[in-house]
Amino acid sequence: MPSLGLVVAQFYGELAAEMEQHARDAAAEHGAEIAETIPVPGAYDTPLAADRLARQDGIDAVAALGAIVSGDTDHDQVIAGAAAQGLTDVSLDRDKPVAFGVLGPGMSGAEARERVDYGARAVESALDQLEALA
Repeated sequence: MPSLGLVVAQFYGELAAEMEQHARDAAAEHGAEIAETIPVPGAYDTPLAADRLARQDGIDAVAALGAIVSGDTDHDQVIAGAAAQGLTDVSLDRDKPVAFGVLGPGMSGAEARERVDYGARAVESALDQLEALA
């Protein structure tokens, strides 16, 4: 049974909770276990937690979840780029799949709410990559 770590950015708490539930449901549907979940303040904070999980021998892959909603500046672009690069680095450094389940940038809160099922997609992506690399 594949064992996954889950990182959940809490900045948009209600979205995070829904995404996490979709992720847990997808893991159960695919015969995987969520071995550990680390809540973090926001998407920018996901790489460190993902690295902590990826270093564990009992974790086969990690899925990072969160939402980055657009504001009046390009801050969402900066945060998304940093999170994506950090998570990519973790995957390459630890030789484990790290799925990017962070919504945004460039979307409104309403658009993010419509995509909470991406929590499931992140888990499915991590499992697909595990299978492809086996």
